[in-house]
Amino acid sequence: MTDASNYRVVPAAVAFPRHSDEVAAAVAVARSAGVPVTSRGAGTSTAGNAVGTGIVLDFSRHLHRVLSVDAEARTATVQPGAILDRISAAAAPYGLRYGPDPSTHARATIGGSLGNKACGARALRYGRTADNVVSIDALTADGERLDARRLGRAGLRAAGDKGRALEDIVSEHLAVIRTEFGRFGRQVSGYSLEHLLPENGADLAKFLVGSEGTLGVVLGAVVRLVEPPRAVALAVLGYPDMPAAADAVPALLPHRPVAIEGMDARLVEVVRSRRGSGAVPGLPRGAGWLFVETPGDTEAEARGAAAKLVMDADCLDSVIVTGSTARALWAIREDGVEFGGRSPAGEPAWPGWEDAAVPPARLGGYLREFGGLMREHGVDGLMYGHLGEGCVHARIDFPLATAPDRYRAFVVDAARLVGRYGGSLSGEHGDGRARGELLPYMYPVAAIEAFRQVKRVFDPDNVLNPGVITDPAPLDADLRVPAARPLPGGLGFAYPHDRGDLTNAVHRCVGVGKCRADPTDSGGVMCPSYLATRDEKDSTRGRARVLQEVANGSLITGFRSDEVAQALDLCLSCKGCSADCPAGVDMATYKAEALYQRYRHRIRPAAHYALGWLPRWARLASRLPGVVNAVLNRPWPSALAKRLGGIDARRELPAFATPTFRQWFATRPTATAATGKPVLLWVDTFTDCFSPEVGRAAVTVLEDAGYAVRLTDKPVCCGLTWISTGQLDGARAQLRRSLDALEPALEEGIPVVGLEPSCTAVLRKDVAELLPGDPRAAAVGAATRTLAELLTATATWTPPRLDGVRGIAQPHCHQHAVMGWTADATLLENAGATVRTVGGCCGLAGNFGVERGHYEVSVAVAETALLPAVRKAEADAVVLADGFSCRTQLDQLAGVRGTHLAQLLAQHLRPPDDNPFERE
Repeated sequence: MTDASNYRVVPAAVAFPRHSDEVAAAVAVARSAGVPVTSRGAGTSTAGNAVGTGIVLDFSRHLHRVLSVDAEARTATVQPGAILDRISAAAAPYGLRYGPDPSTHARATIGGSLGNKACGARALRYGRTADNVVSIDALTADGERLDARRLGRAGLRAAGDKGRALEDIVSEHLAVIRTEFGRFGRQVSGYSLEHLLPENGADLAKFLVGSEGTLGVVLGAVVRLVEPPRAVALAVLGYPDMPAAADAVPALLPHRPVAIEGMDARLVEVVRSRRGSGAVPGLPRGAGWLFVETPGDTEAEARGAAAKLVMDADCLDSVIVTGSTARALWAIREDGVEFGGRSPAGEPAWPGWEDAAVPPARLGGYLREFGGLMREHGVDGLMYGHLGEGCVHARIDFPLATAPDRYRAFVVDAARLVGRYGGSLSGEHGDGRARGELLPYMYPVAAIEAFRQVKRVFDPDNVLNPGVITDPAPLDADLRVPAARPLPGGLGFAYPHDRGDLTNAVHRCVGVGKCRADPTDSGGVMCPSYLATRDEKDSTRGRARVLQEVANGSLITGFRSDEVAQALDLCLSCKGCSADCPAGVDMATYKAEALYQRYRHRIRPAAHYALGWLPRWARLASRLPGVVNAVLNRPWPSALAKRLGGIDARRELPAFATPTFRQWFATRPTATAATGKPVLLWVDTFTDCFSPEVGRAAVTVLEDAGYAVRLTDKPVCCGLTWISTGQLDGARAQLRRSLDALEPALEEGIPVVGLEPSCTAVLRKDVAELLPGDPRAAAVGAATRTLAELLTATATWTPPRLDGVRGIAQPHCHQHAVMGWTADATLLENAGATVRTVGGCCGLAGNFGVERGHYEVSVAVAETALLPAVRKAEADAVVLADGFSCRTQLDQLAGVRGTHLAQLLAQHLRPPDDNPFERE
């Protein structure tokens, strides 16, 4: 098991408790057997806090409810697995929210936040988790149920035997607690003994926050809610570098902003390279920026506060933004942990030393020395973080695979540096396995002894999360990457960005768990199968971890293991992760590779032959489509075909078109063909054999735009169905034939337009990774366009007016991942259409939803976003769906006919009485 850290620890068992009594029973069994217990939420810990050798209690699957919201008291009662965003959503009707917002707020749980003392970007206004807890319902190692809260004048003795023991510890170490603890807001490392002081109200709940599951198991909590400002503005301040930006922070704090975040220019360049320049709104001059959020009752008031702050910023340049532009910039900051997974040189970068904090007044000097320390050790990393509170995140390219000893040398020197600046080894992520060994560089001997005494009071048998904070495990023990073997030989894909090594590719997943969040409201896709099952093994991260185990070789011995098959079975190959995971995990490619390795030179499942070779069968069937359709419409031949082909009996078999698109195109009168700039229309199998009306509409639109449409001389195939079933040798053969057919057009510089998004994506991306030595592969990728991309770049063409057209659009997952839907959105908006995009996947996903054993998950995926959106749409709403799979799913599950963009445009090019597309 692993989390978002560098560590891999194999547990004895993982339990998913449904009730607090089950938690108590598990702890009792562990105590009697001498087996450790580790609590786990979403597994987003970067320090190794949520991995253990014994029983791991995963609270995220069942104990995840927000039990109640008390608007008057401004509190919420929550279970430990409640996601932070869900707490805020429950409080939103009352004008409230949960304050702390770590970048993982969309999937992080409150139990994990309490364990690590999470803070987030807006802790300047809302405080840390410890500042937002009223009480904690905790279970100690001996089975005692502890109601931890502020004890006030009653003092620690009111908490029974444990409270009296704590009071003795505080009395013994009173001087060191008053001088060494609570020195600044981001002092997170160690136990927060300052909260036990009488002058601080002897608050047992606040004390337990940040104890990382070593003193008790959280069963529930009452947390404070806050009222957010009615409006905010974002001042973006540019500086020569990050240390200069840090120097400016103290002058900005008196303005009482909501947040002061820092961003390295090199991190922004990574975002531009991964997501395109359009993903980064205009930034002021500089190589390091501060993002400063200011509040107000109105937007004008918030902007005014930002303008006043800029006057004290001493920056090179500045801009003030609100609304969608501000949200886009915040999204970059929140994804910093994933984007930082590669160094500026493109090397893998790791956590381990990414969370240190120093008092804000000393931050500039610390960053300069920290930069020097990285240069001295020959490592590099991208910096960002909560500069307003002195907390800096940095993923560093430690050579864990080749020289892991250099990791220890660096972090020890870094700990000495932080100690010299009066800082904290951790500013919000906790110590875990990464920093517990380093606590003596931060705290005096008396403080370390106080930690041990506290641990003995709560957990004398060292059952709860041993090796963390007290008696720590070595920081370089159980590292995941050094134990992994290279997998560079005999691969189907080239993996050009991972040195041709599948091990490097699957280790792109650093475990931050963005695939566990629901991205559909914002148009995202990843990870549709996890959203359907809520099982970690069905997440992108879960699958990546299984493939990492293949590289490790101790638990899973190869690609033919049952564990690999089970982990990958419900992957839809949607490619959503390749775009939505900032680390660039591409599970669709890894699944194809795993299937290739598993079945190479072996008999395959029936569906691989029936669906993987679909273009071959479709071409054969299209010679006598009427006969084939008549046969397959009969109950027993249809049932037999489905059974032999591994197809779910509940799926309808699509009818073959009469005539095919290519047949129609070949017989159309020459006089109707437009003259103009040539364009080659890529005729995929689905358009040709199943939905030729889409191709005919595309010809109409392209000719209206002044293009002369060409086809390849012979039918061609991108090999997608071979790729998705892992038949990569067959895919390469298909692609070579396709490149041969496309070569004349490529030499002439003629653009290639694809209508089926998944096939277009293969030409745009996969062909280069399957045929890396063929120069034509790069050429076809550069020449290939979606219909919308070509049309929006055609300055001489004006789209038909779509005023009054309203509806929803299901951007195909492969288009979302590879080409993007921006051109489509721009074209529709310019034409006057009002179309709302639906995130997520349709659930059919090519062969996935057709295969036997996948039907229920396919339907559940469709129910995540698409089907609810269709039900809510008006009766006359257009449902745009360029993918054949998407249209098929809509037809079979909702009885709705999806419309391709080409059809929508063609329908409005002619009057209804003279428009064949209105009748199709």
